[in-house]
Amino acid sequence: MKTIVVTGGTSGIGQALANTYLGRGDQVIVIAPDPVKGKKFLDTAQKVGAADRAVFIEADLSLISENQRVIAEIKERFPVVDVLVLCARYFRSHRMVTSEGIEHNFALYYLSRYLLGYGLVDVMNKAERPVVMNIAGPGVGAPGIHWNDLGLEHGYDGWTAMFQGGRLNDLLGVSFVEGGSTRHARYVLLFPGGTRTGFAGEFDAATAAHIDQMKRAAQPVEFTVPPILEIIDAPPREPLSAFVEGTPLSLLHPAFDKGAAARLDSITRELLRDKAGASY
Repeated sequence: MKTIVVTGGTSGIGQALANTYLGRGDQVIVIAPDPVKGKKFLDTAQKVGAADRAVFIEADLSLISENQRVIAEIKERFPVVDVLVLCARYFRSHRMVTSEGIEHNFALYYLSRYLLGYGLVDVMNKAERPVVMNIAGPGVGAPGIHWNDLGLEHGYDGWTAMFQGGRLNDLLGVSFVEGGSTRHARYVLLFPGGTRTGFAGEFDAATAAHIDQMKRAAQPVEFTVPPILEIIDAPPREPLSAFVEGTPLSLLHPAFDKGAAARLDSITRELLRDKAGASY
């Protein structure tokens, strides 16, 4: 039995993966903000006889403090984590800043994935074949990063924020594996293709219409999950890999520039020291 941690595991791809792992006999820890959806996950586990293997942790992962609480709880309760699946994301047509003073998309889509990946290193290192599956958008969309305005305070746009989040996660994967022997997990960046999910967010009218069109053209989540499971079950031998709709993406792609990854890592560590006195 493996221990699987899934962020955003009460809807969409995350939910489908969490339920599939329960069905396979694994222990599944789902992290999400909605207690109603969390209870639904636990009720589903109860119905299939997996209540003793299902854990729901309610948390707002857009907050550094909440990530730190979740990390501490997981490390206290579970000596080993085999797989960390990072799915949590929330689209916002209008800019919002968290109570900690960080733009919401940057905080949830990038910073939370940074915190959880690094924060769970110790328990993942104890697994036989640990995997971090970061479901984002490697190499997809506009390549630019607003280095002097990562929080998009000037000229915010929801799509710009989302695509930049994907680029930041590309660089996160690069910097994570640069730790070498101190981090055993295989790090996988994956864009599964358009999937018919809830696509959580708050949308203006034009974006809502566009999202509806995307959903109509997207594949069912049942088609998306099996290829993800295949990669997690048999990850590439390389420390870092990236896939776009099942096709491997060359790490020579500009999205994986090591200099840019080091720059982002330095900015992130300074931010965490300033906001939370944390060191990673």
